[in-house]
Amino acid sequence: MHLCRSSFYLSHVVTILLTCNLILPLFKPQAAVTQEQKDNKGLVTFVEGAVKKQKLQQEDWATVIKNSEVTGGERVRTFRASRAELELARLDRIRMAPQTVIDVLKLYEETKEQVIESQINLQSGDLWANVSKKPANMKFSIGTPVAVAAITGTIFRMSVGDDSLAMLKVYNGEVVMTNAPESQVTPTIIKPTQVPGPHEVPGPREVSLEEWAIIVKSMQQIKIDKRGQVAYQGNFAQNDQDEQTDWVLWNQVRDSANK
Repeated sequence: MHLCRSSFYLSHVVTILLTCNLILPLFKPQAAVTQEQKDNKGLVTFVEGAVKKQKLQQEDWATVIKNSEVTGGERVRTFRASRAELELARLDRIRMAPQTVIDVLKLYEETKEQVIESQINLQSGDLWANVSKKPANMKFSIGTPVAVAAITGTIFRMSVGDDSLAMLKVYNGEVVMTNAPESQVTPTIIKPTQVPGPHEVPGPREVSLEEWAIIVKSMQQIKIDKRGQVAYQGNFAQNDQDEQTDWVLWNQVRDSANK
């Protein structure tokens, strides 16, 4: 009699323990989001007008609102009378003028070589960037359809027109602009680096007669034509008419407020 009762209690204890072991994993608390995971996302800190985003290679667009997130692999677009500001890793700020499209390819992603890399492509429109100084193991670049800018500790603006003409103006710091990001072209502040004749280059890029890399310093500008060649390089001044636009003045006020 006692033996049967003990067996009955034991079987129920075993059943309860097994049931608990099956249920508990279902209620396992989610791991806390690390600071590193947060830093891999951009935060939308300002929205004016209509701004949308989509996953690259997808068709659906989502409305962007203030304090929403932007991650690598997304396209962001502003419409008429619209502007947006993205904060990256709490340090860097990217602002988009009306009718601007950017592709956020990477945000502070670690490569196999343990380099933290960010890469944004300006497809069309106007962009203002205030990027903090980076350590040697970090790379931050903003590209256009015809050239790429390597950035560190810089305030600059960039535009891509309907004719694919790209323009870069540096207000503080310096930017290395090149049409050959995969080549070991020595940067110069004088003129584009010459290479002898047409030659094969890796990847889908067209063969170019001239590859170049130019260091653009404070209060200097460069314009690149649709063939990826330098159309103009020189200085500019704060009192130029192009520097009195609402877009420039608004960004300067935003930069001052965020110091």
